[in-house]
Amino acid sequence: MYTFRELQKAAKKKVDGKEVRIAVLGNCATQFFSNAVQGYSKKVGMNVNLYDADYNQIDAQLLDRNSEVLKFEPDNIILWLGTEKIYEEFLDINLEERNGFADMYIQKILHYWELIEKNSHARIIQLNFCEIDDKVMGNYSCKVESTFIYQIRKLNFLLQEKMKDRKSVYPVDILSIQIKIGERDFYDAPLYYNAKMNVSINALPYLAKAVVDVLVAINGNIKKCVICDLDNTLWGGIIGDDGMGGIQIGELGAGHAFTNLQRWIKQLKEYGIILAICSKNNEDTAKEPFECHEEMVLRMNDIALFVANWNDKATNIKMIQKGLNIGMDSIIFLDDNSFERNLVRNLIPEIEVPELPEDPALYLEYIQEQNYFETASYTGENMDRTKQYQAEFQRKKLELSFTSIDDYLKSLNMIGTVNRFEPMRYARIAQLTQRSNQFNLRTIRYTEDEIEKIAEDESYIPLYYTLQDKFGEHGLVSVLILQVKSDKEVFIDTWLMSCRVLKRGMEEFIINEMVEIVGKNGYEKISAEYIPTSKNKMVEKIYEKMGFSFIGENHYELYIKNYKKQNVFILKED
Repeated sequence: MYTFRELQKAAKKKVDGKEVRIAVLGNCATQFFSNAVQGYSKKVGMNVNLYDADYNQIDAQLLDRNSEVLKFEPDNIILWLGTEKIYEEFLDINLEERNGFADMYIQKILHYWELIEKNSHARIIQLNFCEIDDKVMGNYSCKVESTFIYQIRKLNFLLQEKMKDRKSVYPVDILSIQIKIGERDFYDAPLYYNAKMNVSINALPYLAKAVVDVLVAINGNIKKCVICDLDNTLWGGIIGDDGMGGIQIGELGAGHAFTNLQRWIKQLKEYGIILAICSKNNEDTAKEPFECHEEMVLRMNDIALFVANWNDKATNIKMIQKGLNIGMDSIIFLDDNSFERNLVRNLIPEIEVPELPEDPALYLEYIQEQNYFETASYTGENMDRTKQYQAEFQRKKLELSFTSIDDYLKSLNMIGTVNRFEPMRYARIAQLTQRSNQFNLRTIRYTEDEIEKIAEDESYIPLYYTLQDKFGEHGLVSVLILQVKSDKEVFIDTWLMSCRVLKRGMEEFIINEMVEIVGKNGYEKISAEYIPTSKNKMVEKIYEKMGFSFIGENHYELYIKNYKKQNVFILKED
């Protein structure tokens, strides 16, 4: 963890890239906190422009449409309602009213959210509440509704419940930081009374990391895959030497640590993280525990790609990455062996390789502390991802049996659909705008609320595409948002596509259907823009390939009457 002094220095540095505008509002002194957030942002390469509002000015800044915060036009507003100030408000009301304090205070927070949503386009970064146990009734306070510990815990629960329904609100769990580092390190009483700072100087880097983790996820930089070694990583011992009966797994002894690590990794898979195996082993030997060991938590159907051979691990990881068609910087590699870790780091610098502790009992705690898998949205559809990648592996095997790519594509019996945005799809569409980086022409991020507004706005033609073939469903694979510019022209505000369906004719199918829909609606021209990023170079020439004319500075246009339909082997579902 960085020190606060290191973050102060980093905050002064210049970082290139898209500017992310942040405003900080708090009922406490937030200057040092803002400084830490700015510094940590720049440490991870984020170009942050941050406005720190004056002390305890939340109401004044949000009620006045001409306030400094709203004029700043932030992309994100951080709301920090410190527990110390809340505690003082709690003590200022009479005993009878304290029973309803949490219910009353959550309404105040909801009012703030409504003002932000009404008067700005900003996402809301909401910090939850640390605990103050004033021991007014000792341990018995947990049973008495009028005590502060009862009410602050209720308030945290109500906050979680309300955030579930607000797609523009993103939580930051500072209570977990208080628990992790301990009250004595988290809070500095003299600092609070003298400077109105709610946390100690030493706690600021932890808070800054938590906030920046969320900002990074919102901006699409997320981890999608964990690749695991086997021997002494997922189980104790060496399967090739010790055999099935000799490896450590299960509830007894050292095996318990490996079992809990597997439980956690399986949970990652259930929430959409891709699991892959990279092991120096004979494949049949490596698979045996997954297939036959009764105490294994992970099974073969949990693994998207299983690679076990005697090649070096960097080569195998590159093969896995190519098979999954995801960015190398979205992968985490877990291996107990320091030689293998250093090899992969040196040959693949983009990949994240945790420096696992020597003691396997500490693996899980260490990985959890790093918070590699921060998430900005969740739809539930990710649970099918492993099956989709397993089906993709079958497609690639089939492809090898054909000498003609056209014959192979015909054999897939592909069916595509195109539909306008629907409420049941809003969450998935928003998630794709936040997660897609490679095939994304403008890399504009949208929240679910913003997607809903676009769907209901007549000045947009918002489309989503799905694809299926004989191996199964690819699901929703592309989003296309057309903005009406005039009675003759529409502009491609957003075009993104899952890289899983590249080189199947899906991009041609998308353009064919788009042109047909635009033409039927009476428009004559489609204009487009490509905004280059460090990750989307693969699509820099896509518009020219699809028949658009280059008109300068990454801008393109296509007249409907001049369009020649692209040849594809995807049938449109009626």
